[in-house]
Amino acid sequence: MVELSVTDGKLVLHVRGIDQLWALKSTLEIPLQHIAGVRADPNIARGWWHGLKLIGSDIPGVLHAGTFYQQGRIIFWDVHHPDNTIVIDLRDERYGQLVVEVADPEAAVQLIQPYCQGE
Repeated sequence: MVELSVTDGKLVLHVRGIDQLWALKSTLEIPLQHIAGVRADPNIARGWWHGLKLIGSDIPGVLHAGTFYQQGRIIFWDVHHPDNTIVIDLRDERYGQLVVEVADPEAAVQLIQPYCQGE
């Protein structure tokens, strides 16, 4: 699971608990002007194909955590429970997209939405 905060012009994603080990990341910091969009999307995490795993862990139906390559983009995943998944679209970043589980998807989208710059 990931906890979100906005600090000093950045969206900060804190990877919590054992997920730090699975994803091989503890924190991501994204400048707010690089956020193109955000949405709650439980269906994206329900499929079995999440791209080619570059680094991290992928146990179908259980856990997707780490860096994946899919459709010409690098995507960061950290999802156990698809119902709590949000997708953050980025531009001018190493990752083209962040697919993460949060405690409250609706609140997370409301937190990030005002900073979205569109594609």
